[in-house]
Amino acid sequence: MLINCVAYQDGKKLSDIPAEEISGYVKRPDCFVWVALYEPTAADLQLMKEEFDLHELAVEDASHGHQQPKIEEYGDCLFAVLHTIDVHEGALQIGEVDVFVGPNYILSVRRQSERGFQSVRARCEREPHLLKHGSAFVLYALMDAVVDRYFPVLNAIEAELEGIEERIFKRDTARSNIEALYALKQKLMTLKHAVEPLMEAMSRLYGSRVPQLCMGMREYFRDVFDHLTRIHASIEAIRDMQTTAIQVNLGMINLNETEVTKKLAGWAAIIAIPTLIAGIYGMNFKNMPEYDIPYGYPICVAAMIGLDIALYFWFKRIRWL
Repeated sequence: MLINCVAYQDGKKLSDIPAEEISGYVKRPDCFVWVALYEPTAADLQLMKEEFDLHELAVEDASHGHQQPKIEEYGDCLFAVLHTIDVHEGALQIGEVDVFVGPNYILSVRRQSERGFQSVRARCEREPHLLKHGSAFVLYALMDAVVDRYFPVLNAIEAELEGIEERIFKRDTARSNIEALYALKQKLMTLKHAVEPLMEAMSRLYGSRVPQLCMGMREYFRDVFDHLTRIHASIEAIRDMQTTAIQVNLGMINLNETEVTKKLAGWAAIIAIPTLIAGIYGMNFKNMPEYDIPYGYPICVAAMIGLDIALYFWFKRIRWL
C-alpha cells in the first residue's frame, strides 16, 4: 500500500505526486522524492524498482523480508534494513523497515509494524534547513526514530525485571519467577539482535570511509550510533542483573528446600523417641527389666511426652520448626 509519495525541492515540499511520475522528478538535480510503502505487493515493488532504478538484489531482500539489520552499498545508493520493536500488552511486536536511499530519492518499505513514520515526515518538513541535505537527512531521521523507539522497550524490560526482583523473596513464587526471568531474557535478546548488527552497520556512516551520499551528515549518524551504544550498554547491564536474579532465585529455592529438610528432620526426631521406647518395650522378652514395675506404663508414656516436648522446644529455639 502506498502511504506517501512526495517530491521536495530546496528543503520544501513541492507536492504529492503519482507513483508513475517518480522517475521524472528523480531526474531533476535539485529535487528528491520520498516514498513510503506499507506491506507492498510484488507489483508495488516492481513499480518502484522501475521508477527508481533500484538494484535487483536489494529489491529481492525487501520482497522476502526477515532480514538482519544491515546497511549495504550499491554504487552511489544505499540499502538499509532496520528492525522496529514496540511493546503491546507486555509483548514485543517486531517489524521491519527496508530503506532504499539514492542521491535524489528515499523509499521506505514497512512490514509487520502498525506504527508508521508520519511524525518523521512532519519533523523533516518542519526543518527545511536540514531537509536541504536531501535523502541523507531523511535516512538519518528514520534511523533516529527507529532507535528512539528502543528506549521505551528497554524501560519496560527494566521495570519488569524490578517487579520480578521484588517477588523473589516471597513464598511460593520460585517457579513463576524463573519462568518470568527466562521470558524476559527472550525479550532482551530480541532487542540485542536488533541493536548489535545495526551498531556495526552505523559505524560505516560516520567513520573513515563514508558513502558519498552521507558525507554531509556524519555528525548526525554518529549521534544515532551514540544512542545505540547507550542502549547496548544498558542491555548488558540488565543481562548481568538478570543473571544475578536467577542465581538469587535458585538460592532461595535451595534455602526453602533446606528449611523443609530441617522441619522433616525435626519431626522425624520427635516421632523417633516414642517409637524407640515403644519398640524396646514391645519386644516381649521374658526377662526384660521394668516389666514388674507397677507404674511402668504411665512412666513410659510420661517419658515419651516429656522428651518430645523438650525436643519440640529445642527445635523451635534453633528454628528448625
